[in-house]
Amino acid sequence: MKKLIYIVAIFSLLINSCKTKPSTEQVITEENTKPNVLFISVDDLNNMIGPIDNFSNVKTPNFDRLAEMGVTFTNAHVQAPLCGPSRASIMTGLRPSNTGIYGMVHDNEIRRQGNPATKDITFLPEYFNNNGYHTMGIGKLFHNHAPDSVFHESGGRVKGFGPLPKKRFVWDGYGKGIKGVHGRTSTDWGAFPENDTLMPDHASANWAIERLQRDYDQPFFLGVGFLRVHVPLYVPQKWFDLYPLEDIETPPYRADDLVDIPDVGLQINDLPMMPSTKWAIESGEWKKIVQAYLACISFVDNELGRILDALENSKYADNTIIVLLSDHGYRLGEKETFAKHGLWETATKAPLMFVGPDLPKGKKIDAPVEFLSIYPTLLELSGLPTYSRNEGKSLVSMMTNNEGVEESYALTTYGMNNHAVRTNQFRYIQYEDGTQELYDHANDPNEWNNIASNAEYKDKMEELKKLLPTRNVKWDEKSQYTFQPYFVEQKARTSLE
Repeated sequence: MKKLIYIVAIFSLLINSCKTKPSTEQVITEENTKPNVLFISVDDLNNMIGPIDNFSNVKTPNFDRLAEMGVTFTNAHVQAPLCGPSRASIMTGLRPSNTGIYGMVHDNEIRRQGNPATKDITFLPEYFNNNGYHTMGIGKLFHNHAPDSVFHESGGRVKGFGPLPKKRFVWDGYGKGIKGVHGRTSTDWGAFPENDTLMPDHASANWAIERLQRDYDQPFFLGVGFLRVHVPLYVPQKWFDLYPLEDIETPPYRADDLVDIPDVGLQINDLPMMPSTKWAIESGEWKKIVQAYLACISFVDNELGRILDALENSKYADNTIIVLLSDHGYRLGEKETFAKHGLWETATKAPLMFVGPDLPKGKKIDAPVEFLSIYPTLLELSGLPTYSRNEGKSLVSMMTNNEGVEESYALTTYGMNNHAVRTNQFRYIQYEDGTQELYDHANDPNEWNNIASNAEYKDKMEELKKLLPTRNVKWDEKSQYTFQPYFVEQKARTSLE
């Protein structure tokens, strides 16, 4: 009897082994049909790159190359012109006016029980994690690096924005600011260190390149956060050599540009720790600052090229979505300073580029769009379910079919109840006290003339005002920005109301 049972068992095993069923390899192959995601963030990068403004003949062969591979948004705007709240908005898919994250916040304190909007939010990389992706990240992706346990593999981030020389080259970091009141910035510029291998961004690119050479049994999400072009504007001399000082252009500037700006706008623009344009002109440093910024762009462009080479030489070349973004723009003398910090064009506008298997190649879209759209756009491109908490709209139909181009607009918030709306033609700003700015980009691309007091535009301003958020929550307890006197005062004042 035992022998009979044994024979039956063997026979059954043979029959089952002949049945058609997916092998482990087949399952892996099916899983890998989902596209991979390469998420690249460049800190403080404005629109000077070749595919957008091509400012002062900037040399960006790899940004140009990426633009030819996919879609470039030339008029994309962040939800906050400051890295902490901007990155929190991108990664949560929520507006600052709904989270109260108007200033800096530690990565681990974005999602917390004390904030009803974010207490149970799923961060962008986590959504991919929850949907079968292997997630990896290195460098500055959130404000610092990333909340704990967001990535399966974390390369971390080198602290600060070094390497730094023993003594600053030009700027002391305080300017007219008061020590102990305004804080010291890392703003400075010059050729340092000796070679690229000493730069943290080079190491981050190496880390990403090594990951692109691995084998995976599931699709991957790989985030790379470059520190440059954040100040200090230090990169090796060879990048400065690309830009002879005599050939450098400076941005358009008017000395009386701020005479028609409301008081709150002037308070927000009061940045005593930053160089002023007047100082830069009088000291002869303006062209040198622009030269250093362009040198940093070319340095990052080269690191981007190394990653693109690795991707193109990998097995993932034809099945990887790429998104490249910055966290805000950067002013290089416009509106009297060198900083982000503002609700004007050069502070809110930043590069946004998508590449994907089913996206057009070499396409540019000039309609205003929001960085809040990054989260839902990546989900749609990846074939993942929509996330109901996303406040932005996917840009896929705009990229593929030009849908929504005419009616598109972008909203930026800076502090509680200060907002800017950018449409195809106009920028409208309303501050917390109701004062306003209006600029007609068809006739005033530099935003030199505030026409808000012109009665001819009353109806237009009422129309734009309807696009402002109706909900403006108070400052999140853990969010602050002590470098800026206005925000310190606003948070203290509104917390008592």
